Amino acid sequence: MAEAQSDGEEPLAEFRSNVRDWLEQHCPTEMRDGASGEDAICWGGTRWSFTSTAQEQWLRVCAERGFTVPTWPKAYGGAGLTRDEDKVLKDEMRKIGARSPLDSFGIWMLGPALLKFGTEEQKLHYLPPIARGEIRWCQGYSEPGAGSDLAGVQTLGVDDGDHWTVTGQKIWTSYADHADWIFALIRTDREAPKHLGISFLLIDMRSAGVSTKPIQLISGSSPFCETYFDAVEVPKEQVVGKVNRGWDVAKYLLTHEREMISNGGQVMGAGRPLGAVLQDSETGHSDPILLAKAMQAEVDSLALEMTLERYKDQAECGQGVGDASAMLKYMGTELNKRRLELVMELGGSLELSWSSDASPNWLRTKANSIEGGTSEVMLSIISRRILGLPG
Repeated sequence: MAEAQSDGEEPLAEFRSNVRDWLEQHCPTEMRDGASGEDAICWGGTRWSFTSTAQEQWLRVCAERGFTVPTWPKAYGGAGLTRDEDKVLKDEMRKIGARSPLDSFGIWMLGPALLKFGTEEQKLHYLPPIARGEIRWCQGYSEPGAGSDLAGVQTLGVDDGDHWTVTGQKIWTSYADHADWIFALIRTDREAPKHLGISFLLIDMRSAGVSTKPIQLISGSSPFCETYFDAVEVPKEQVVGKVNRGWDVAKYLLTHEREMISNGGQVMGAGRPLGAVLQDSETGHSDPILLAKAMQAEVDSLALEMTLERYKDQAECGQGVGDASAMLKYMGTELNKRRLELVMELGGSLELSWSSDASPNWLRTKANSIEGGTSEVMLSIISRRILGLPG
């Protein structure tokens, strides 16, 4: 047993050494600051403007190596890494404080859905540009009358021969005004049962009839939009999966969205580690109550990280995450809100200013318990489908 384990560890140790050398050679110094907040994200896409030459260089070299989507097959722009190799890569990046080279809904949500449900032509057409950061996607799920009741979408797609004609409205479409394409749930059969009659369509945001309107939030920013479709023509080959069975794709994608949100909950908006915030705080490092809260949040973050890794390992073995994504999403978002509350508490009254660094992020976390499914819906899924409690 020990010999088999040793044999398996040798290639991984060599891979770690190679990755470490590659990062040392290719990761720009400016990209080693450990930044992870909104200002540090590289979204990519045709409308994206790089914040620095270093950010552009970091994306380019990572995309060339397949490190923007390490576990995707090489044919689709990835590096073809195993889960263990991916862990090593992330570990070595974390050690030098390397920023993520690219973050996008295409990577987090659409990519996994295409890998499972897309045709080979769709995979080859859409996945490599996502991996290179050339196309930015947004998600068209929620509607004014279909939020938590997602299967109630009414944006209509009419079959007009070689294309669908789409008319309707989506809301809370994150970054729609910056996106190149949108993946959307469209009702293509009004007579079918509620969860049927929905198709999963890929729509070019430059199509005639597509328009967006940003929604200003209490933080002063406008990351969400209303998105309108006025007789938009969508080619038939832009349907993912089977026509009228888009709910199958939607459910699978939601598990990845919730996993993404839960994973982001450890750092999303907080930016710097709580320990660093404590050190800079006038009272935090000497206040035993605040110190205890910070340490508890850090322990909970580690527990969530290990839980996420466990479910990822299960998914690698073909077991999938399934309803557990609701638990991960709830844990991650509630933890993220706690962390930002603590950052505000550590900063004192100065952080209540609109111009502070933490205040907009703190306000933004209030949406964490709504997006991707409300915390109340997540608790309902956990109680009924995981714990088996009566409805």
